[in-house]
Amino acid sequence: MSEQKLAAHVRTEFGKGSARQARRANMIPAVIYGHGADPIHILLPAKATTLAVRTPNALLTLDINGEDHLALVKDIQRNQLKRIVEHLDLLTVRRGEKVQVDVAIHVEGEPAADVTFNLEANTVLVEADATHLPETLTVNIEGRGVGEHIHASDIELPQNVTLLTEAETLIVNLMAPTVQDLGETPETDADVEGTSEGATAGNADADAVITDADEQ
Repeated sequence: MSEQKLAAHVRTEFGKGSARQARRANMIPAVIYGHGADPIHILLPAKATTLAVRTPNALLTLDINGEDHLALVKDIQRNQLKRIVEHLDLLTVRRGEKVQVDVAIHVEGEPAADVTFNLEANTVLVEADATHLPETLTVNIEGRGVGEHIHASDIELPQNVTLLTEAETLIVNLMAPTVQDLGETPETDADVEGTSEGATAGNADADAVITDADEQ
């Protein structure tokens, strides 16, 4: 994973009003915490930061007053309507330090004919060097049949990456397609009328007698 270097400014004003003002100035409020140090409140350039955090578990080198701070993106708050980044929570890390992160699962390949699959777990928890975190983990389902499921223990991990999710956790479920039972076709009015007409056709004479009697 490549590091993204950003210039940061210490934030001295707080509250919703100052946050809105910062965003109007194309800056994103953020806070850095970790290693027992006091949190550092900063402002980051909106465009460069938005591009940097597109990568899962993005690692940032922040230049704060000429001093570099290595930080891992832990939480991104976005505007629900506009989907723009409104705030970041960053975790201070050191080179060579092990950290725990959730890594997204990517499915590739096609299962055997007449087999469908469902991704049961979108991510798994791993431990890895803070500067060498995998962006995604790939599982291949090419040619797999019904019941040939993929569990967490089946995932191929990069070197020096340790799986923390339970080994038996189901990741990909391979199964036969579900066939919807629509039941029997209900009788229509036409079917009912046809049956009645057929049943009475052989008794036409009797019907005529009954009809004549009724008319009398």
